[in-house]
Amino acid sequence: QVQFVESGGGLVQPGGSLRLSCVASGSFFWLYNMGWYRQAPGKQRELVANITSGGMTNYVDSVKGRFTISRDNSKNTAYLQMNSLKPEDTALYYCNLIPSTKWGQGTQVTVSS
Repeated sequence: QVQFVESGGGLVQPGGSLRLSCVASGSFFWLYNMGWYRQAPGKQRELVANITSGGMTNYVDSVKGRFTISRDNSKNTAYLQMNSLKPEDTALYYCNLIPSTKWGQGTQVTVSS
């Protein structure tokens, strides 16, 4: 079963940037459609960005133009570059397959002045 280790979160001021990384265990990473999800306190987990095995990307409207998802299949790694961060981006961020499988620990992103 594929497992994920997310990193790169932290505390950042509004307007700042962070780059999240997700390393996946197992083989055939390049075959999978991957997604970055987030869950804010008191809210359901949502898919914010996804990338197909062929590199096509899609974003939820709230992050379009600010977030960029990418992948490096040689490193079994997916990335989420987050720019122009807003307080409403504060959440625990996870990566996973689409559809999702076992969840990792996630990485906390807090946007606050």
